[in-house]
Amino acid sequence: MADNQTALLIKEWERARAGAEEFITAMPDEKLSFRPVPEVLSFAGQFLHIAEANYLFASAAFGVESPYKGKNAEENPELEAKPALLEFVLASYAFIATNIPSLSSDALAEDVNLFKLRMPRHLIFSKALEHHAHHRGQTAVCFRLHGLKPPSKRLF
Repeated sequence: MADNQTALLIKEWERARAGAEEFITAMPDEKLSFRPVPEVLSFAGQFLHIAEANYLFASAAFGVESPYKGKNAEENPELEAKPALLEFVLASYAFIATNIPSLSSDALAEDVNLFKLRMPRHLIFSKALEHHAHHRGQTAVCFRLHGLKPPSKRLF
């Protein structure tokens, strides 16, 4: 059971990573800092936020401290250049996918703390993917506002 569950989780995180890479790669460099309105994160900021959250979710699921805790990547202008953005964001997905095999099926079912909540580790990964989908979906608006078609949603 653990092998199948592990394989499915890895496949989902690899799919999410591929979708993030497609979106970032497809956006013209000069549009990475675009904000549809001042109150929301820029296109690059959305992905930096996703990456930071991936590390936070992973730190809870794996029982390790986030390597980016307190660094606020979404306010780091050096990370808004496409090569740095891709490296930082894709590394967050790889961190999760490569560490999932370290968790047994019993560990995946074990309740742990996530923020002020307790939930099974496997649910943390679901919540992280939900968060990823929410923010990546917001970046689709940036494509549309520039007359561009966003890449595939990669839902399956």
